[in-house]
Amino acid sequence: MTRTQIQAEIQKVIDNVPESILQDVLDFLKELQAQPADKVKMANNLRKILLEDKELLEKLAQ
Repeated sequence: MTRTQIQAEIQKVIDNVPESILQDVLDFLKELQAQPADKVKMANNLRKILLEDKELLEKLAQ
């Protein structure tokens, strides 16, 4: 996807987000903007791992 296409998709999603959540979305985007790209990528990768392996992690925690 091009940058323009991604921005259009983001705009579509934002248009459907409840107004009460918009400030949280804005705050989150500003936090991302302030972080180095490699740190954001690492955090995103960790989030994916945790989501994909949730059941395994729960079993290991017992």
